[in-house]
Amino acid sequence: MVLYGYWRSSAAYRVRIALNLKGLNYQTKHVSLIDGDQRSVEFLEINAQGLVPVLFDGNAHISQSLAILEYLEDMYTEVPLLPADPCNRATVRQIAQLIACDIHPLCNLRVLNYLKETLGADEDAKLQWYRHWVREGLTALEKRVSKTHGKFCVGDMPTFADACLIPQLYNAERFDVPDENWPTLREIARHCNQHPAFADAHPDSNREA
Repeated sequence: MVLYGYWRSSAAYRVRIALNLKGLNYQTKHVSLIDGDQRSVEFLEINAQGLVPVLFDGNAHISQSLAILEYLEDMYTEVPLLPADPCNRATVRQIAQLIACDIHPLCNLRVLNYLKETLGADEDAKLQWYRHWVREGLTALEKRVSKTHGKFCVGDMPTFADACLIPQLYNAERFDVPDENWPTLREIARHCNQHPAFADAHPDSNREA
């Protein structure tokens, strides 16, 4: 099993968490987004979108982090990352998609670079953009998770939702977005970050040499 990713990529971070939670061994192939490796001819043959992560597992060749999480859930069932109850499963997917589809795409590197390099936004405007969408999304998420959480986003087992939440909170901290308005998310993060699977997936543990 091979995971193409970048150490600071939120989407790759999600997948590392899931792989670790399931106890799966994998090899990492680093794709430097800062150096433009994702636009190389070689990588575009792997993923025409020029995005990470990409997972190779035997004959499977999958991009898009949520699709990879679903694949891992279907293939490696010993440690489930979705609840058995259909309603709770849907809630986990709702939370994961809120983060991966509504917050992250507006705040990732290529969008921020486009704002700056093509539309002429200065650094302050770029940061205002980032912080606005993160605050709006995480404020809504705090309200949702306050009704479903135990130690984790939905009950007391880690799920897709937590695998998406922790990378997003990591990015928010990087960009100095205060978290005092999200006490539930902050407490969930405390539990997650004490778990070896989350700690081992952290960017600081996966920094490229």
